[in-house]
Amino acid sequence: MNTPTDTAVDPSASSDSSSAAAAAPRRSRFGLLPRILIAILLGIVLGLVMPEAIARVFTTFNGVFSGFLGFLIPLIIVGLVTPAIAELGHGAGKMLAATAGIAYLSTIVCGLFALALSLLLLPRMLGGARIDSLENPEDSAIAAFFEIEIPPVFDVMTALVLSFCLGIGLTLVKKGALQESFVQLRTIIVRIIEAIIIPLLPLYIFGMFLGLTMNGQIWTVIGTFLTVILLVLGMTVVVLLAQYAVAGWAMGRNPLKMLWTMLPAYMTALGTSSSAATIPVTTECTKRNGIPDAIADFVVPLCATIHLSGSTLKITTFAVAIMIVTGMPLNIGALVGFVFMLGVVMIAAPGVPGGAIMAAAGVLASVLGFGEAAVGLMIAAYIAIDSFGTATNVTGDGAIAALVARFSRGRVSGDLAAQHHPQVHGV
Repeated sequence: MNTPTDTAVDPSASSDSSSAAAAAPRRSRFGLLPRILIAILLGIVLGLVMPEAIARVFTTFNGVFSGFLGFLIPLIIVGLVTPAIAELGHGAGKMLAATAGIAYLSTIVCGLFALALSLLLLPRMLGGARIDSLENPEDSAIAAFFEIEIPPVFDVMTALVLSFCLGIGLTLVKKGALQESFVQLRTIIVRIIEAIIIPLLPLYIFGMFLGLTMNGQIWTVIGTFLTVILLVLGMTVVVLLAQYAVAGWAMGRNPLKMLWTMLPAYMTALGTSSSAATIPVTTECTKRNGIPDAIADFVVPLCATIHLSGSTLKITTFAVAIMIVTGMPLNIGALVGFVFMLGVVMIAAPGVPGGAIMAAAGVLASVLGFGEAAVGLMIAAYIAIDSFGTATNVTGDGAIAALVARFSRGRVSGDLAAQHHPQVHGV
């Protein structure tokens, strides 16, 4: 995914591909991750010396930005999830369905693994740390100059149900103007994220860490981040070993050798934080593991969009950590439902930096009850180690290709070889 990242796929007509390609974001020479890290550092340092009157300016901005983000989240869900589900109904038929099913299963299993391990270890690892006023910034010492209410058009759950109904419905009818309209809506939403949300995100995070420092909560947050980052990195290693144990069985090959063959893809993703930029390397490594060319050429670009096991793992783990330190109840049923819902939402994550966590924000709010400040911390935490999640995502794509090759039993249809490859526009 996912710099921070994540994707949009269009396996349909070439006209859609051309319009989507035109919407592909230009990459800044100074990436989002460095800007986020600088914002966090400045927020901590200036929070020690900044006068409260000046700090209120940033508190006011954060309030307006949070309101706009809350307004936008339901539209993000409808604009991204609906066309993503609709597009899964077109393409290479059974091969597409099999690949999507395996990718979703892999994502869900990783999310449930992260949930179980987080619930087992994090309460002990975090040592009773608490940030009691995180969800109540109005009670803090830094008040905004004014507040602007921006009510959303509809709530998040309505957006989710509407997206599922429309997306599934569009798979049952002939492609026409309605689906084209949702593709255009997706382009508009992605442009808004690129042009407004992402550029202002470092300033929002600066204001948040400025407030946390002035309220004396920052060291708890930093300690929580470091603890959870170590746990996430350990879990990504376990996930890759498990994925390639299954892939090794599927191909009848040594899983460690297969994983070693994928090392160039892992390192490329680690350096670029982009699944899309890594596709050529991932495809070549996958073919070296004995996967038929037609399957590798189809599965890897598709999975670069719909297989986000590393991203799901990160989001789930950090969500549990934030719930623990803010004193939120850990409802197991709600958390399991969150993981299954997150797996669906990840399919629709847009191809812009921070796209996965932006797409997940609605589920965090609707299922787990996260407020604006908690979502802001999730964004900062996600971006801090995004490249490791992206590397886990793309390396796992090679394992999924091995399973698809196994289930195809060596037979690749002419239809599959003739299909246009899904167009992936950045992660």
